[in-house]
Amino acid sequence: MEKILVFAPHPDDDIIGCGGSIAKHIQQGNQVSIVYLTSGEAGSLQYSSEKLIQIREEEARRAAGSLGVTDLTCFRNPDGYLEYNKENLNRIVAIIRSKKPTLVYMPHNHDSVPDHLVTHQLALEGCRRAAGPWFQECGVSPWAVTNILGYEIWTPLQTVAHCEDISDFMDIKVRALQMHKSQIEHIRYDEAVQGLNRYRGIMTGKGNYCECFQLIQAQI
Repeated sequence: MEKILVFAPHPDDDIIGCGGSIAKHIQQGNQVSIVYLTSGEAGSLQYSSEKLIQIREEEARRAAGSLGVTDLTCFRNPDGYLEYNKENLNRIVAIIRSKKPTLVYMPHNHDSVPDHLVTHQLALEGCRRAAGPWFQECGVSPWAVTNILGYEIWTPLQTVAHCEDISDFMDIKVRALQMHKSQIEHIRYDEAVQGLNRYRGIMTGKGNYCECFQLIQAQI
């Protein structure tokens, strides 16, 4: 059993970027944990921020649960104003040292959405710090993550280094994303990612539907 840790800027980004891979990990008997850096309370004009936090965290629980994931953590940083700061870094280092993942997923480093880019910066630096003999307030047992992959959300990758065939999991991924009703009623992310994953499958020749990743770190 491998331990997998996913860092997501907002609820639904995890499903868009690596939902098929998450479902595949679960089927293989791996343990998956997801950390949401914000709760997406800026993601609709129809609800108050307080109400939308409740809605989107519940949507995240249902969507992740449909993939087989129950271990979720919500940092509740302000949506749209995610900061690279001491508090977020320390929390990430502590989670990495606690969960001890062998594989970490995070947004790739060229995503054009600020929260997505800051999530990448935080998670990557968190992995670096977690491996060293520093920051005792984050736990005193260092942990080195051996594999790190950057997933696609808003901005498609220009260069793909790892491709995962999710053909057998595309339907469950789309159903999970459709549980984020507060989001797809405005923008059909479910249709967009299905098109992207089909494109990736065709262009890589790896399957009918594929998720593609930036290879940030790999075990030698």
